[in-house]
Amino acid sequence: MPAPPLTARGLHKRYGETTALDGFDLEVEAGAVHALLGPNGAGKSTAVGVFATLTRCDAGEVRVAGHDVRRDAVAVRAAIGLVGQGTALDEVLHGRENLVMFGRLHGMARQAARERADELLEAFGLADAADRKVSTYSGGMRRRLDIAAGLIRRPALLFLDEPTTGLDPRARNEVWQAVREIVAAGTTVLLTTQYLDEADQLADRVTVIDHGRVVAEGSPGGLKRRMGGDRVLVTAPLGVDVEALASSLGGVAEPGLRQVVVEAGPEGGAAAVTAVVRALDTEGVVVDDILLRRPTLDEVFLSLTGTGPTTEAGVPVPGASRPAELHPATEGGRS
Repeated sequence: MPAPPLTARGLHKRYGETTALDGFDLEVEAGAVHALLGPNGAGKSTAVGVFATLTRCDAGEVRVAGHDVRRDAVAVRAAIGLVGQGTALDEVLHGRENLVMFGRLHGMARQAARERADELLEAFGLADAADRKVSTYSGGMRRRLDIAAGLIRRPALLFLDEPTTGLDPRARNEVWQAVREIVAAGTTVLLTTQYLDEADQLADRVTVIDHGRVVAEGSPGGLKRRMGGDRVLVTAPLGVDVEALASSLGGVAEPGLRQVVVEAGPEGGAAAVTAVVRALDTEGVVVDDILLRRPTLDEVFLSLTGTGPTTEAGVPVPGASRPAELHPATEGGRS
């Protein structure tokens, strides 16, 4: 059996009095996107620095593509690509010139570097802008070119450290599509992010890290199921007895909100909505609204870390609001 693209066991790293990694474990499966999700300062970027041989851990073991990061750093670097939080592009150069430069820095012959650059420009939808200065590129175009530079040597494992920070929704979607195409072509991706919807959109598996430790791990769907199942929220109009409506629907009344909450069974939310609509039709009740509410990664994140994700400046990340009710989510997690 081939070695996993990345395994880490018992990583510890301190910066003075600050503990960045505290017994951190991780295993990344081949051919997938593995998201490392955590609040600012949780240890995500430190972990990537260790994996990429840029930072030495104080204790623990890391193997990348079967190579030990301490004893065989050169082989590790040959097997990986790294796209950091800031772009590594020269804005004076054209798009093609940037990629050729990266190829040459990696020891590729000039012709081979040009051929690989043209291949990547086409793959990332940048062929028409290949001979424009990078200073004229949009944010999404720059980030796609930056990711292309990380793939110049066809790495088995690509590290993307918060690749969409500061991008607008259109540019983020462009980067997301690029990541999907990278994985479809056979490259494994380790993605660090504070954007919960990004992990939900891209990741096959999510590891939640807080204070340098893994607090939960699983598929996005599996993590969300730990928060409870789907719920149907029924909003009753004025004049309808909410308690009586809850009794007829088999739900719980929220009189102050004029809502009835119906827990979905094992059949799932769609079946629960159908059952609620049929019951309302039988009772002859017309309601103001019916909403299927599914658990979100926001709720998982908040319940596990006790705080929403923030930017480097400590500003809450958009879309990461605190839910009204949280449930323990410890099953299958590690502390």
